[in-house]
Amino acid sequence: MEKPFYPEFIFTVIPRLLPFLGITSGILLGTILVGLPAGFLLAKAELGKNTALRRISGGIIEAFRCTPSIVMLFIMFYGLPKLFLAVSGIDINDWPKAFFVTTALGLLFAASAAEIMRSAYQAVDRGQYEAAVTAGLTAFQAFYRIVLPQAFVVALPNLGNSFIALLKEGSLAYTIGLIDIMGEGNLIIQRNYGAYALETYIALSVIYWTLTILMEQGFRRLESHYSKGFRLR
Repeated sequence: MEKPFYPEFIFTVIPRLLPFLGITSGILLGTILVGLPAGFLLAKAELGKNTALRRISGGIIEAFRCTPSIVMLFIMFYGLPKLFLAVSGIDINDWPKAFFVTTALGLLFAASAAEIMRSAYQAVDRGQYEAAVTAGLTAFQAFYRIVLPQAFVVALPNLGNSFIALLKEGSLAYTIGLIDIMGEGNLIIQRNYGAYALETYIALSVIYWTLTILMEQGFRRLESHYSKGFRLR
């Protein structure tokens, strides 16, 4: 017998999900902290003059971009402890599950971040850098004062989209037992023996919609603020 739909349960379950929002936000932040530095190194290698490094970074980026998030998560969660144990004899099976989630998603994000950084850097007219160096600035000063602010503005829209994608991909954390808002939602459904599943998923959607809208507005404000006075080719 099909169970009736109770819209009022949506408003009942949302307060039960919100306490786990901190874990979801922590996963997002941890993934960004892993992915941005790794992406910068990959982008730097791609833009460098060393052919071997360019090929290696390009291969890493291509491999990560072709790997589904769930596959990378399982590789990290089940494979990394075996690798650590074989190489160093260290057992990391008891490490926090958040470590495996942020590492897996961070590496995948690094590939996207590298391409965003590379394309943003190349979007800035090279002549501006050369003019700054000719005017007496050091290579670092020319990059930091002239190229980086403009590249940052170019990268913002794509970074915003990537951050939103990371927020949603973080919901995979429950597949290895890390309880964020998605994991708690599934537990609520299980406690009710499958009842109120639709209502619970709608409640989750409302939370994710709200977070996404807030992130979109935040990045639009950043783009509007930092793009004043810049004109790219």
